[in-house]
Amino acid sequence: MKRLLIALAIIIALITYFLMPVYQFYAYRHEAPMLGESYVHVPKSGPIDNKVYDQNFHIPSEKASRIIEEHRQSINSPGISAAVAIDGKLIWAGASGWANIESKSPMTTASVFRVGSTSKALTSALLAKLVDRDLVSLDTPISTFSVGQLNPNWHHITPRHLASHMAGIPHYGENTELTGLYRSIALNKHYHNVMDATRLFDESDLLFPAGDDFSYSSLGTVLLSTVIQESTNSRFQDAMRDEVLQPLGMQHTYMNEKLSSDESLASNLVTFYWHKEDKGELVKPWRDVDLSHRLAGGGSISTSSDLVRLGIGFNNDDFISATTREAFWTPQTLNSGKVNEQGYAIGWRVRESDFGVGIGKLFQANHGGVSRGAQSWLMVIPDYNMAVAVNINAKTEHFWDFGSVSFDLVSLFLSHHIESTQQASK
Repeated sequence: MKRLLIALAIIIALITYFLMPVYQFYAYRHEAPMLGESYVHVPKSGPIDNKVYDQNFHIPSEKASRIIEEHRQSINSPGISAAVAIDGKLIWAGASGWANIESKSPMTTASVFRVGSTSKALTSALLAKLVDRDLVSLDTPISTFSVGQLNPNWHHITPRHLASHMAGIPHYGENTELTGLYRSIALNKHYHNVMDATRLFDESDLLFPAGDDFSYSSLGTVLLSTVIQESTNSRFQDAMRDEVLQPLGMQHTYMNEKLSSDESLASNLVTFYWHKEDKGELVKPWRDVDLSHRLAGGGSISTSSDLVRLGIGFNNDDFISATTREAFWTPQTLNSGKVNEQGYAIGWRVRESDFGVGIGKLFQANHGGVSRGAQSWLMVIPDYNMAVAVNINAKTEHFWDFGSVSFDLVSLFLSHHIESTQQASK
């Protein structure tokens, strides 16, 4: 009887171990009751950190700090961070609220966030650098790489297909390889190499033949990272550091929070929160997760200032050639000759947006990201060599409830810039 009880206890423990992460996955999606009541209230007011790097923008900078604090309060995010660059240089960074509510740690301009799919803009920058150096051809089938041999259905896929979500690779929930599907739900295993992460979906079915359709897939970006790794003969993380992060001075950007030994990260990494109700006052820290299986597609962490550096770097001819940049900011066409349904380019979304009176419509390239307890947004406006980044340590049900503040910041700073330039030319 004793042996039976021990065996039963072991079975229950194993079931709990394997199924609890699945239950938590659905609970954090508000699709199952959340266990535990360790909630805290989001404080109504919070500290403000305001840094002005160009005194010509001192007046709008003060208003910008008020804008992001009011926005933080309107969406009940514990904290928010933002940064703006114009004419290729960082002019302002601001933060308000709390990096950690329980310890009363304030949000600062040095705070580090999970940036989710904004990681794809980083990967796009690395890919563009390699294209410029003829280390990668966008239209060479990945069958020429060892990773391309993992699945015979991958033979006709190209880096262009992968970077523009036209390869037919499934997204996380569409993965038909059950072990990989479980791992992307449990988020409790660490992957040191992107090739190991690729094996989570290397037996999954394609959604359609390469180039026939569009389907957003972070796993496709992970597959792209293995192609980059083989092309550079170095780990993807090392190639990113050498080709993008260091040249652009992105000293506070890391491929994954669990892959860094940087001591400053521990003090600047924010706590990520889950809202009991959308934009409600009650939050709790997000469960511990390991996102190392999705580095290129959604595993990076960064600051708003570093993301702005990425934006203006991508627009710099000394970093990426004008020819390559134009190609990467061009909506991609399907085999049918039609532009894909989202007008998605190569690692970026591009569109023309109206920024209001005195500015009008401008071309902009962007990428947003949603991660566990965080949201991120990066937008580049090439005509003014401008970049805006915003991050929060929570999630809103509708992404633009969060991201809309970026347009307010563009209107504020760009209007001031245009007016000052016109006055100086008189």
